Amino acid sequence: MVSASTQEYTSGSARDRLLDAAAKLFYNDGIAATGIDAIVKKAGVAKKSLYNNFDSKADLVAAYLQVRHAEWLGLYAQRLAQAATPVERVLAVFDAYTDHAEHAYERGFRGCGLLNAAAELQVGDAGRAAVRQHKEEVEALLLAQVTALLPEQPAQATQAARHLAFLLEGAMARAGLEGRSDCMRQARPIAAALLEAL
Repeated sequence: MVSASTQEYTSGSARDRLLDAAAKLFYNDGIAATGIDAIVKKAGVAKKSLYNNFDSKADLVAAYLQVRHAEWLGLYAQRLAQAATPVERVLAVFDAYTDHAEHAYERGFRGCGLLNAAAELQVGDAGRAAVRQHKEEVEALLLAQVTALLPEQPAQATQAARHLAFLLEGAMARAGLEGRSDCMRQARPIAAALLEAL
């Protein structure tokens, strides 16, 4: 048995353990600074297990990005289910990002894990495309909810969704720099005011 000082995991599939270890290390230290040896050590598996589950580190990074995207969609689905009004359904996106910022990270909140990853990846990398797709999906979710508020004004709905997406990303970037969710909480009433002015 591996000692607790060299690994954290004693249960779960090797793939799950590797993904969890990679997620923590990529978020804490960055993708480039995290080597395969650190990931397998943290996961408590043999290096062979990594290559039995992932073709390469790039494949592991791709899986990490998919998990982060799915994680956020889960937070959003929970918030959307609690929303009682059309405005609350728009604001559910902001609430999901606040929940993301308040997650219990090992070394504190450092901003959007997807954007942090994209900043490290080369232009043209599939990972950057995955992050862009996530951000476009978030904007599309905003647009769908704003369109429900303005069904007869598609151009205004599109513009408002774009403004809300920019507000969301700016607040998330600033929250990451500050290491806490305050900016996300402050962005929510700004978004509500923008919606009221439509």
